[in-house]
Amino acid sequence: MEKQIVSFRLDSDKIEALDALAAARGCDRSCLLNEAVAAYLDIQQWKVQHIEAAILQADAGRFIRHQEVRKMAAKWRRWR
Repeated sequence: MEKQIVSFRLDSDKIEALDALAAARGCDRSCLLNEAVAAYLDIQQWKVQHIEAAILQADAGRFIRHQEVRKMAAKWRRWR
């Protein structure tokens, strides 16, 4: 995949920590930033997919009634 240059501002203490971690791992700053962005995108995409699925279920009328939630919460409190 073609790579493009992206520039953004980052606090100097974060840059120092990033460089120290990169040195400890034997890679460069760019490698760590690519890993961090990939992990962030994975999490955000997962969240969006699950939110969209939940909205579809709610729109279709498939959700738990308030009384059922109260019963489950009461059981959880007893298990503590």
